[in-house]
Amino acid sequence: MEEQKISAGALGVATVIWVLFELLEYYLLTLVCHLLILALALLFLWSNATTFISKSPPHIHEVQIPKDPVIEFAQALRFEINRAFAVLRDIASGRDLKKFLSVIAGLWVLSIVGSWCNFLTLFYIVFVLLHTVPVLYEKYEDKVDPFAEKAMHEIKKQYAVFDAKVLSKIPRGPLKEKKKD
Repeated sequence: MEEQKISAGALGVATVIWVLFELLEYYLLTLVCHLLILALALLFLWSNATTFISKSPPHIHEVQIPKDPVIEFAQALRFEINRAFAVLRDIASGRDLKKFLSVIAGLWVLSIVGSWCNFLTLFYIVFVLLHTVPVLYEKYEDKVDPFAEKAMHEIKKQYAVFDAKVLSKIPRGPLKEKKKD
Protein backbone atom coordinates (compact mmCIF):
# COMPACT_ATOMS: atom_id res chain seq x y z
CA MET A 1 0.00 0.00 0.00
CA GLU A 2 2.90 2.34 0.81
CA GLU A 3 4.40 1.75 -2.65
CA GLN A 4 1.09 2.75 -4.24
CA LYS A 5 1.07 6.02 -2.28
CA ILE A 6 4.63 6.79 -3.34
CA SER A 7 3.85 5.90 -6.95
CA ALA A 8 0.67 8.00 -6.91
CA GLY A 9 2.60 10.89 -5.36
CA ALA A 10 5.30 10.68 -8.03
CA LEU A 11 2.63 10.54 -10.73
CA GLY A 12 0.89 13.57 -9.20
CA VAL A 13 4.12 15.57 -9.02
CA ALA A 14 4.97 14.65 -12.61
CA THR A 15 1.51 15.76 -13.73
CA VAL A 16 1.83 19.09 -11.91
CA ILE A 17 5.26 19.65 -13.47
CA TRP A 18 3.94 18.77 -16.93
CA VAL A 19 0.92 21.11 -16.53
CA LEU A 20 3.18 23.87 -15.23
CA PHE A 21 5.65 23.64 -18.09
CA GLU A 22 3.47 22.52 -20.99
CA LEU A 23 0.03 24.01 -20.53
CA LEU A 24 1.02 27.21 -18.71
CA GLU A 25 4.11 27.60 -20.94
CA TYR A 26 6.38 28.09 -17.96
CA TYR A 27 10.08 27.33 -18.45
CA LEU A 28 12.46 25.40 -16.21
CA LEU A 29 15.07 28.16 -16.03
CA THR A 30 12.39 30.70 -15.12
CA LEU A 31 11.03 28.41 -12.40
CA VAL A 32 14.48 27.81 -10.91
CA CYS A 33 15.24 31.54 -10.92
CA HIS A 34 11.91 32.42 -9.32
CA LEU A 35 12.36 29.77 -6.61
CA LEU A 36 15.88 31.05 -5.88
CA ILE A 37 14.63 34.65 -5.75
CA LEU A 38 11.90 33.63 -3.31
CA ALA A 39 14.26 31.60 -1.11
CA LEU A 40 16.96 34.28 -1.05
CA ALA A 41 14.43 37.06 -0.34
CA LEU A 42 12.86 35.11 2.54
CA LEU A 43 16.24 34.27 4.08
CA PHE A 44 17.45 37.86 3.67
CA LEU A 45 14.31 39.30 5.26
CA TRP A 46 14.36 36.73 8.05
CA SER A 47 18.04 37.46 8.79
CA ASN A 48 17.37 41.20 8.97
CA ALA A 49 14.08 40.87 10.87
CA THR A 50 15.71 38.92 13.69
CA THR A 51 17.46 42.08 14.90
CA PHE A 52 14.06 43.78 15.44
CA ILE A 53 12.44 40.85 17.23
CA SER A 54 15.46 39.95 19.40
CA LYS A 55 16.04 36.50 18.00
CA SER A 56 19.18 34.94 16.68
CA PRO A 57 19.59 35.01 12.90
CA PRO A 58 19.00 31.76 11.01
CA HIS A 59 21.95 29.43 10.68
CA ILE A 60 22.43 28.82 6.98
CA HIS A 61 24.38 25.66 6.40
CA GLU A 62 27.22 25.53 3.90
CA VAL A 63 26.24 23.29 1.02
CA GLN A 64 28.85 21.47 -1.03
CA ILE A 65 28.61 18.67 -3.53
CA PRO A 66 30.83 15.77 -2.45
CA LYS A 67 33.48 14.73 -4.93
CA ASP A 68 33.08 10.93 -4.81
CA PRO A 69 29.41 10.61 -5.89
CA VAL A 70 30.02 13.02 -8.78
CA ILE A 71 33.01 10.97 -9.96
CA GLU A 72 31.03 7.72 -9.59
CA PHE A 73 28.14 9.19 -11.59
CA ALA A 74 30.51 10.44 -14.31
CA GLN A 75 32.21 7.04 -14.53
CA ALA A 76 28.86 5.21 -14.70
CA LEU A 77 27.65 7.62 -17.39
CA ARG A 78 30.90 7.16 -19.35
CA PHE A 79 30.52 3.36 -19.11
CA GLU A 80 26.93 3.48 -20.41
CA ILE A 81 27.86 5.84 -23.26
CA ASN A 82 30.75 3.56 -24.27
CA ARG A 83 28.43 0.55 -24.13
CA ALA A 84 25.94 2.37 -26.37
CA PHE A 85 28.75 3.21 -28.82
CA ALA A 86 29.77 -0.48 -28.86
CA VAL A 87 26.19 -1.54 -29.61
CA LEU A 88 25.90 1.07 -32.38
CA ARG A 89 29.23 -0.07 -33.83
CA ASP A 90 28.05 -3.69 -33.75
CA ILE A 91 24.81 -2.74 -35.52
CA ALA A 92 26.59 -0.63 -38.13
CA SER A 93 29.15 -3.37 -38.86
CA GLY A 94 26.62 -5.19 -41.04
CA ARG A 95 26.69 -8.54 -39.28
CA ASP A 96 23.05 -8.66 -38.17
CA LEU A 97 20.51 -7.40 -40.69
CA LYS A 98 17.54 -8.17 -38.43
CA LYS A 99 18.95 -6.05 -35.59
CA PHE A 100 19.88 -3.27 -38.03
CA LEU A 101 16.37 -3.12 -39.49
CA SER A 102 14.72 -3.22 -36.07
CA VAL A 103 16.89 -0.33 -34.82
CA ILE A 104 16.21 1.69 -37.96
CA ALA A 105 12.45 1.03 -37.62
CA GLY A 106 12.55 1.95 -33.92
CA LEU A 107 14.40 5.19 -34.59
CA TRP A 108 12.00 6.02 -37.40
CA VAL A 109 8.96 5.44 -35.15
CA LEU A 110 10.63 7.50 -32.39
CA SER A 111 11.24 10.35 -34.85
CA ILE A 112 7.58 10.30 -35.87
CA VAL A 113 6.43 10.33 -32.25
CA GLY A 114 8.95 13.10 -31.56
CA SER A 115 7.43 15.23 -34.29
CA TRP A 116 4.01 14.96 -32.62
CA CYS A 117 5.08 16.38 -29.26
CA ASN A 118 8.01 17.99 -27.51
CA PHE A 119 10.50 16.21 -25.26
CA LEU A 120 8.76 17.14 -22.00
CA THR A 121 5.44 15.70 -23.18
CA LEU A 122 7.16 12.56 -24.45
CA PHE A 123 9.01 12.20 -21.13
CA TYR A 124 5.72 12.64 -19.25
CA ILE A 125 3.97 10.01 -21.38
CA VAL A 126 6.80 7.53 -20.79
CA PHE A 127 6.76 8.33 -17.05
CA VAL A 128 3.01 7.71 -16.83
CA LEU A 129 3.29 4.49 -18.83
CA LEU A 130 6.11 3.21 -16.60
CA HIS A 131 3.91 3.81 -13.55
CA THR A 132 0.64 2.43 -14.92
CA VAL A 133 1.46 -0.43 -17.31
CA PRO A 134 3.05 -2.73 -14.68
CA VAL A 135 0.04 -2.26 -12.39
CA LEU A 136 -2.41 -2.96 -15.21
CA TYR A 137 -0.37 -5.98 -16.33
CA GLU A 138 -0.38 -7.39 -12.81
CA LYS A 139 -4.15 -6.91 -12.59
CA TYR A 140 -4.97 -8.39 -16.02
CA GLU A 141 -2.04 -10.79 -16.46
CA ASP A 142 -4.30 -13.77 -17.25
CA LYS A 143 -5.84 -11.87 -20.20
CA VAL A 144 -2.68 -10.17 -21.44
CA ASP A 145 -0.43 -13.24 -21.64
CA PRO A 146 -2.54 -15.23 -24.14
CA PHE A 147 -2.99 -12.12 -26.29
CA ALA A 148 0.77 -11.43 -26.20
CA GLU A 149 1.50 -15.04 -27.20
CA LYS A 150 -0.85 -14.74 -30.18
CA ALA A 151 0.68 -11.41 -31.18
CA MET A 152 4.22 -12.80 -30.90
CA HIS A 153 3.25 -15.83 -32.99
CA GLU A 154 1.76 -13.53 -35.66
CA ILE A 155 4.86 -11.29 -35.64
CA LYS A 156 7.13 -14.31 -36.09
CA LYS A 157 4.93 -15.56 -38.93
CA GLN A 158 5.03 -12.17 -40.68
CA TYR A 159 8.80 -11.93 -40.18
CA ALA A 160 9.24 -15.38 -41.74
CA VAL A 161 7.28 -14.21 -44.80
CA PHE A 162 9.32 -10.98 -44.95
CA ASP A 163 12.54 -12.96 -44.60
CA ALA A 164 11.57 -15.38 -47.36
CA LYS A 165 10.37 -12.73 -49.80
CA VAL A 166 12.77 -9.84 -49.13
CA LEU A 167 15.70 -10.46 -46.81
CA SER A 168 16.78 -13.75 -48.34
CA LYS A 169 16.96 -12.08 -51.78
CA ILE A 170 19.55 -9.51 -50.65
CA PRO A 171 22.99 -10.60 -51.83
CA ARG A 172 25.51 -10.78 -49.04
CA GLY A 173 29.22 -11.03 -49.53
CA PRO A 174 31.70 -12.23 -46.96
CA LEU A 175 32.60 -9.71 -44.30
CA LYS A 176 36.24 -8.72 -44.28
CA GLU A 177 37.61 -7.79 -40.90
CA LYS A 178 40.79 -5.83 -40.41
CA LYS A 179 43.61 -7.63 -38.68
CA LYS A 180 44.92 -6.00 -35.55
CA ASP A 181 48.64 -5.32 -35.57
